[in-house]
Amino acid sequence: MTSVPLPPQTTTGTSASALPAAPTDLPDPTALGLPITDPELASRLADRLTVVDDVLSDAVSSADKLADGASRHLVDAGGKRFRPLLTLLTGELGDGAAPGVVDAAVVVELTQVASLYHDDVMDSAPMRRGAPAAHMVWGNSVAILVGDMLFARASARVAELGPEAVILQSRTFERMCMGQLHETMGPDDGEDEVAHYLQVLSDKTASLLSTSARLGAMLSGAPKEQVEAVGAFGEKVGVAFQLADDVLDVASSGETSGKTPGTDLREHVPTMPVLLLRRHVASGSATDDDKDLLATLDGDLSSDEVLTAALQRLRAHTVLADTRELAVRWAREAAAELAPLPDGPVKESLEQFAQALADRAV
Repeated sequence: MTSVPLPPQTTTGTSASALPAAPTDLPDPTALGLPITDPELASRLADRLTVVDDVLSDAVSSADKLADGASRHLVDAGGKRFRPLLTLLTGELGDGAAPGVVDAAVVVELTQVASLYHDDVMDSAPMRRGAPAAHMVWGNSVAILVGDMLFARASARVAELGPEAVILQSRTFERMCMGQLHETMGPDDGEDEVAHYLQVLSDKTASLLSTSARLGAMLSGAPKEQVEAVGAFGEKVGVAFQLADDVLDVASSGETSGKTPGTDLREHVPTMPVLLLRRHVASGSATDDDKDLLATLDGDLSSDEVLTAALQRLRAHTVLADTRELAVRWAREAAAELAPLPDGPVKESLEQFAQALADRAV
């Protein structure tokens, strides 16, 4: 598997000063919405997002009672709708009211929701969006089949947007599957675990963000250079988002971020700080304390006391600072991809989102 190279480090330290300053009231980037400070643009996108929700509700409906209830389950539970909003925002680079932009926003949300049905089965996740996961209500088979059905609905709708959109959607779907496959199987013997992890993030998460941004710009008639720029932005900001989340899993108090610290550690979900520690230990230059910490993280973390102690030790370790550095660098490189965009509220909103991710990691 081709590894994802780290973005070039253009400055030293973890400062994100190369990005435009974000407003002090910038919303948490994991919350609903992008940091859109232009009132007219915000109002226009809010109206179109309402249309997206209406079309999405129709898109998941079915005459079959079981299929209708199961497919509406996650859509009715809400969600951030970040991907369709990103499509609508980049659509403003051309004609945001152009035919196809709203449908593209529906396609990317259908794709995201469909993938959640499958992910929850594979992860045995009990909850999703504040409601019981579909497989907990109807069983694994129904959840998988509903996910397949929603992928089919997305495919039918994207077919109306032209062959270029179809190819883009199919390649994105393939990358999402490959990301899940490689996450499930883990790295091959001798493969660098950090590079493997970055590739998983790129395929499983960032690919759909990239496509969301690309479709909006493409279908609005934006210049090709701008379509490529927002696509590259989505790819890099998706990796930055997850790396920032990895930092929060260790460093967050939980009160301000809404993320319970140590959740991924307890479940032994691979995250960048642990992978960097594992690579350090494998290098042969680790101290006995490093080795002991890794053994603790690989052990039983069901006890709150053991988990709290492990978190304290990991917070003090250099691998957490290294992960912060990576998150900031990916966010900075994402913002740099926006150079071809014209100055204005669209570019500003995307830059500020990247800045929010950098700030969140630090």
